Amino acid sequence: RRFLGIDRPTDVLSFPSGSGIGPLGDIAIAFPYARRQAETLGHGADVELRVLLLHGVLHLLGYDHETDRGRMRRAEERWRARLGLPHSLTGRSRSRA
Repeated sequence: RRFLGIDRPTDVLSFPSGSGIGPLGDIAIAFPYARRQAETLGHGADVELRVLLLHGVLHLLGYDHETDRGRMRRAEERWRARLGLPHSLTGRSRSRA
């Protein structure tokens, strides 16, 4: 609620550093929530953590699935396929809507 302004749990948050050099920022993953999500989706928590990490890194690189007309979804799908990951996070969100 504090960071996104929504009153529901979230699985991953990205905090860009804002600087042009050095680390891109920080990623926070809610492991208990991610573990439950993994069980629901039928894969291991390790796989879910990689999906969430990919999603967070894309946000740190400037992608925003709320405003970029599918650009982040396409990038996430491309990287998901390269890394052998199931179900991109943006793809899952779209199928639930």
